[in-house]
Amino acid sequence: MAAMRWTRRLMVGLGLAAPSLALAQRREPVDVVLALAADGSGSIDDDELRLQREGYAAALAAPEVLSVIRNGTHGALAVIYTEWGGPHSQHVIADWAVIRDEASARAFGDRLIRSPRAARGYNSISAAIDFCVNLIETSAYAGLRRVIDVSGDGPNIGGRAVEAARDDAVAKGITVNALAIVRPGGSVPARLGQPLPDYYRDAVIGGPGAFVEVADENRSFAEAVRRKIVTEIA
Repeated sequence: MAAMRWTRRLMVGLGLAAPSLALAQRREPVDVVLALAADGSGSIDDDELRLQREGYAAALAAPEVLSVIRNGTHGALAVIYTEWGGPHSQHVIADWAVIRDEASARAFGDRLIRSPRAARGYNSISAAIDFCVNLIETSAYAGLRRVIDVSGDGPNIGGRAVEAARDDAVAKGITVNALAIVRPGGSVPARLGQPLPDYYRDAVIGGPGAFVEVADENRSFAEAVRRKIVTEIA
């Protein structure tokens, strides 16, 4: 009797595992699964939002980025673009696409630029990370690496502790990188006496090779994004 119960439990367990195993086997192989999480909070005006989107669109279609993609094992990058605001305002702006060449990069960039603004509220980086973790985990792509790319001009304000969200992402094998947007007279230091890039290094990034890029008066947003994406997919 005990053996029969064990056999039934095993069969049920295998039945439950089969769909997730089948999903994993159906996933399209790519070099990197990249979730872009851009600041769309109240501190970003419409012109700044447009510059962010145009910067990412231009970076993905840049010759050096396309060269790195082509030279990968699979020659493919799966990417999704999200914007975040308050704890309950995270939005997909341009859904998953596979970039292999200039045409696919420009098609993704066009969708990104044309999409309406959606995010509202202030600075829940933790919710943005959690949102992107779920998008990556449920995507149709199997990447040799999985990365969340957070860009913002301020610290985490709403939602749970950003360190907890970061740690949960890293525990699932996802690297979190960051782009700190530093403007003269813009956001105040995230912590007393601590510049925003240092805060992002301490609280936001995590995982193998995680890093912070900076966009400021010395480096344009478009240049910073291009350098960041090249590093992430190289």
